[in-house]
Amino acid sequence: MAFWKKKKRQTTAKKKTNAASPKTHSPKAKPVPEWKPTISPPMYKPPEKDIGSKASKKLPEPKPKTIPKKNDARKEFMDSFRKLTYRHRPWDIWRDFVIMFACSLSNPVDKFHYDERESRYMKIIKKYNKQEQAIFPELAAQTVVALEENQEQDFLGSIFMELNLGNESGGQFFTPYYVCELMAEIALGNNVAQQVNEQGYITICDSCCGAGATLIAGIHAARKQLEKENLNYQNHILVVAQDIDEIVALMCYIQLSLLGVAAYIKVGNTFTEPIADGDSTENYWFTMMYFSDVWTMRRMVHKMDELLKGDGGDGSRIV
Repeated sequence: MAFWKKKKRQTTAKKKTNAASPKTHSPKAKPVPEWKPTISPPMYKPPEKDIGSKASKKLPEPKPKTIPKKNDARKEFMDSFRKLTYRHRPWDIWRDFVIMFACSLSNPVDKFHYDERESRYMKIIKKYNKQEQAIFPELAAQTVVALEENQEQDFLGSIFMELNLGNESGGQFFTPYYVCELMAEIALGNNVAQQVNEQGYITICDSCCGAGATLIAGIHAARKQLEKENLNYQNHILVVAQDIDEIVALMCYIQLSLLGVAAYIKVGNTFTEPIADGDSTENYWFTMMYFSDVWTMRRMVHKMDELLKGDGGDGSRIV
């Protein structure tokens, strides 16, 4: 080759490479998918309208109303009573409960016997500790609730039998209330309203009253007749009762007191110590309704009538 012919420089184009890139070839990047709403149009609901500056929130649905369960006073009474049986005999608890409850009903109205019965109450309650003492008002309250829910029952008598206390109290067994209802309807007849219109009141007597089931049934049988004539039975029914057993007589007294009936109950033997004029009232228990204005006025009229007639009474010792 001639010297003037220069040899062409053989050059190779070098590709610029990024020093940081890896030597291996990377796959092509996938395209970013188009954004779509996560809620499909058919399910989408627009937000509620704003109230002021804040968006209103959906209020929770109201809960369905639940009907409160009826208070089972009988079960609660038994549960409360059993709390006392860990340290005391059931019969002793029952006796103390009945006496104290009767004293608490008598003392606000019968001031003549107040001191004696208040002293008796305090002597009994001291046998129990503070926790046990608080249970007795519960028993009294449950008795009140039971008779408010159903007045036509012998609540204390049925509890007495359920606790099997009859055998410990001279083998006593009380007549079921439904039998007493039948007896009362037969004994009273259908002329109660007529007697009330003529005499002003009727007297229902039981010389062996027990817890008062027969008397309670008689009161309600008479009440139903008097209500037809728009007469308040509490102003026109007087109950006179007696029993030789003090505890059952006081059970009768408690129930008649809570039913709002004018009554007096004597503790004593019907054959040897019957109710009569001139009796000492030492063993008498008078209900609260007995001291109401209606019956107080009736007693005054009765006494005035006896004085004008000049006799010693007929032995009925009412009023």
